[in-house]
Amino acid sequence: MKGLLVDSNIILDVFLNDPVWAEWSEAALSEYAHHTQLYINPIIYSEISIGFNKIEELEAAVSKSGFQMLEMPKESLFLAGKAFLKYRKHKGAKKSPLPDFFIGAQAAVLDLALITRDKNRYQTFFPTVKIISPE
Repeated sequence: MKGLLVDSNIILDVFLNDPVWAEWSEAALSEYAHHTQLYINPIIYSEISIGFNKIEELEAAVSKSGFQMLEMPKESLFLAGKAFLKYRKHKGAKKSPLPDFFIGAQAAVLDLALITRDKNRYQTFFPTVKIISPE
């Protein structure tokens, strides 16, 4: 595995101590952190910022957790647009690309596994991405 892109729902489970998912998410991150790099991107960073009042608090939590920030390559942005177009053709209701399309496209382009609780959308539009999720 080249690395693991960590979806915001997994990170927020841990940072906000979600009563249902924190234990699973924390155990999964701990397991994978021992043998692969954990990544986030600007979209994920923005989504997890909702759990913090100050950027300094967010920066400290991200740093302490060992997440490495990835930039979004143009190939990921292009693929996100194509996946979103497919979504719209299948009667998807959203009018602008959802964060999941950017995240899934980056995982696909960089050949990263993705840990998330939103398995279905990612599998539908990014079938080459290895998804790690609760069963």
